Amino acid sequence: MSKVRIFALGGLDEDGKNMYVVENNDDIYVIECGLRYPSSEDNLGVEMIIPDFSYLIENQDRIKGIFISHGHDDVMGALTHLVKVVKAPLYMAPLTARMFERKAKKEGIRDYSIHRVRRNTSFKIGTTTIRTFGTTQSIADGFGLAIKTDDGYVVYSSEFVVDYDVKNDAFKFAMSDITELGGKGILALMTESVGSTREGHSSPNHRISLQIEPYFEESKNRIVITSYRQNLYRIIEIIELANKYNRKVMIYDEELRNLLQDLAALDYYRIPAGLDIAPQNFSNDMENVVVIVAGSGSSIFRKVHKIATREDDTIQLRPSDTVIIASPAVPGTERFESTMEDDLYKETSNVHAVDSKRTFSMHASIEDLKMMIYLLNPQYYIPVKGEYRQLISNANIAFNMGYPANNIIVLNNGQVAVLENGTLNRRFDSVETGDVMVQGTDNLDAQGMVLKDRELLSTDGAIIVGVVVNHQTKEIIGGPDVQSRGVIYLKDADYIVKEVGDILERTINDAVAAGTYDNMECRAEAREKIARYVMKETGKRPMILPAIVEINTKD
Repeated sequence: MSKVRIFALGGLDEDGKNMYVVENNDDIYVIECGLRYPSSEDNLGVEMIIPDFSYLIENQDRIKGIFISHGHDDVMGALTHLVKVVKAPLYMAPLTARMFERKAKKEGIRDYSIHRVRRNTSFKIGTTTIRTFGTTQSIADGFGLAIKTDDGYVVYSSEFVVDYDVKNDAFKFAMSDITELGGKGILALMTESVGSTREGHSSPNHRISLQIEPYFEESKNRIVITSYRQNLYRIIEIIELANKYNRKVMIYDEELRNLLQDLAALDYYRIPAGLDIAPQNFSNDMENVVVIVAGSGSSIFRKVHKIATREDDTIQLRPSDTVIIASPAVPGTERFESTMEDDLYKETSNVHAVDSKRTFSMHASIEDLKMMIYLLNPQYYIPVKGEYRQLISNANIAFNMGYPANNIIVLNNGQVAVLENGTLNRRFDSVETGDVMVQGTDNLDAQGMVLKDRELLSTDGAIIVGVVVNHQTKEIIGGPDVQSRGVIYLKDADYIVKEVGDILERTINDAVAAGTYDNMECRAEAREKIARYVMKETGKRPMILPAIVEINTKD
């Protein structure tokens, strides 16, 4: 009996953190390992959110391969965290491999094994046939994936748009390979859902050239343009426009310069000769130049904010500059983008943002998805990668094409679709999933005290109250000293400050008199009493931090 299990550890009903698992009998194949950027309001101080890898750690002896379809953070950003706890071979295209190797080296990770696979190829892992097919994405070397089972292929489309005008092989959509694959028998097709609410094809609206070219033509001065570094399709568009209008280009982002060097080394794309200005040769008084300010996530907005507030050592904006914002906010970065745009207007009035209603992100729209479904003709259709409304919209596309509702599978993270002998078992299994908060190199429990404390600090502030006691006699010899941050204005609330200090003193003296004094227990008791008092007087629940410092004194 054949048994295929398909589920997500992340990426469903959310934007990012993509991780999908296909189990073919006893073999496990992991597809993607991405991160999600947190909203600043909900996850204070958290840099990224990654999937919970518990299931993979427990079953890593069955993992035959981890596949990364392209080099975006939402599908590869958590991979350095995964390889620290799970040892399994990695499969990715040459550009993606270079990107990961650079990141792994930076983090001091050496214990991993990468297999570089080409787009539009077929190979075997053990006895299982794996096929890849090229997709047109905002980054080069993107591919979709097909895993052969006894009942047909399980296909993951990755991100894609159907663009017939792409001339660069590293970005081409492999229509013929996909058509051929469709004739082999497709058990299940997983396609992205991000663009499933948009009518028509994404092409040609995914290109920004027509929208920004008038600025290149009209401007007689310097152009500063922002872009996400991983959107290489867009970066190349900008460089080619600069070349068309005889403008030099300065790439103001070391990581993007590395990516462009990777493209050249792989013979995918080279900046036209004589166009590039190295940052060390750049002068802020240069006029006939396009400055590309790049970054990822919210970092690009912080970088431009630094330029706009004249805190950057290399670039200072001038009133004559034309600024083009070609890096629309992604979920979790809206506040940073808004602040950045406001600061830019203070330095120059020539600020233009790429219209997101006219320029689409490079994700499959309705007609693109219909084409993929039509060419592959799967038995079961599984929308992935998107918020719930997008998953449902994607499901409706298949339904409107004539697929019966029983053959369209909309899952939640952790919900398992089980296909036995090619037929869906309507009793769905489940695996444990969750969010892991990452701050720098530390992982934080999503329900833990660290985040709860940060939320308290951001809303109700903190009160710190301290005393000094004689270590031998437990007599209070200093204080109390009370400090308030974000709770009350001390000059208007002397009575509250005095009572907070008195509560700590009374707690210590009562415990000493009763012969039950313990530093930790007194602090805990005082914290509870002070919290109740402050809540009664102010209506706030600040973080209370009592400190009892014991010192030895000479008689």
